[in-house]
Order: sequence, then C-alpha cells, then structure tokens
Amino acid sequence: MIRILLVDDQSIIRQGLKALLELETDLEIVADAENGQQAIEQLKNLSGTNSQPNLVLMDVRMPIMDGVAATKLIKEQFPEIKVLVLTTFDDDEYVSQALQFGAVGYLLKDTPSEELAAAIRLVDKGYSQFSPGILPKIIARVSEDKNQPNPPLELAELTPREKEVLSLIATGANNKEIAQKLYISEGTVKNHVTNILSRLNLRDRTQAALFANSFLAWLEKT
Repeated sequence: MIRILLVDDQSIIRQGLKALLELETDLEIVADAENGQQAIEQLKNLSGTNSQPNLVLMDVRMPIMDGVAATKLIKEQFPEIKVLVLTTFDDDEYVSQALQFGAVGYLLKDTPSEELAAAIRLVDKGYSQFSPGILPKIIARVSEDKNQPNPPLELAELTPREKEVLSLIATGANNKEIAQKLYISEGTVKNHVTNILSRLNLRDRTQAALFANSFLAWLEKT
C-alpha cells in the first residue's frame, strides 16, 4: 500500500484528489495539509506509525510555507519519503528548485487521474516522473548557463563508457535507448548508471541529467 500525504492550500482540490486516488486499491490518503508547515507537522505526528506516508503529493504556491521550502525541509528531516510536486504552474524556476531540494517528479494538476496514479506507483518504485515538456525546459535552462564551472574531479575520473552513458542520460534517453545506441545490454547500462550515481554522489538519473547538462560542453570534448 502506498500511503500519501496530500498538501494543497485549496480544500476542494484536496477533497477531489482524495476521492479520485482512493478509487485505486493500492493507494491510501493518510492525511492532508493546507501548507508546507502543516505538512511537516503531519509527518512528525505520523512518523513511526502504521500511517507514516511513503509519498507527499505537494503543491507549490501556498501561504505560510510554499512547496519548495517544504520539500527542502522534508528531505532533510525525512529523507526516505518521496516528494512528488503536483501544481498548476510549470514555472521552470519552481521546477528546478523543487528538484534541487529533492523532489522526484513534477506533474501538472490537469494530469488525468489514471496517469497520476500510475506516476505515483512509478515514483514509489524509485523512478522520476514529469508532465510532458517539463524536463526539457529544465535541461534547456541548465544548458543556457554560459558560466559553466570546471568539472569536479569525480566527473573526470569516470570511464569513457560511463561518460558516454552520462551524456545520453542528459538527453533524456532511457536505459533501453542507451543500450541500443551503445550496442550494450540494458543490464550493463543499469550497472553503469549505478556506478555514475555512486561516484558523483547523485540521488537519481534526474539529478544526473541536470548535472550532466551543467558540464555538457566538457563531456562532449572528452
């Protein structure tokens, strides 16, 4: 069972989401909150109980404490809990900040309920999820930064194959596509991705994509 904390400043939105998501037999709404501060209080109250959430469905623009600040605090205090942003706004500044602080996905509120439920299940399994057009905007935003810093030593120490895999991750390619491009097995790709994340101290392939785009010019030269 995936236990969910709903965070949105509009009561009618919380009620609607709860009604839709609880039609799914594997999803349970254990609590809701109307702002980020209240969400953190709820998590503290539920911590260690059978109702502790696995996932927070987080709005962005809220009074008292917004979703970006709440995401940062939640990942600091409850790192095992996944945060999936669900909002009306596709502002790339909000997206990049939320991802920087540990959100694992960013969906718009017009996402159909079946797709939202499917995204929640994938996030629970460790995948990142984005509404169409969101991730390319973030990658483009990173790529437009003209003042790219020097690559860290850990990046330079990646093997040539790992650099190839990382460059393809930066384009948004999945494991199957990378395997086909490099003529290797998906299992080998998974091993390379695991090594890359570990050596660069990155949380997931979304962070890897953003990181790689920060040093894309350097990667393309090596």
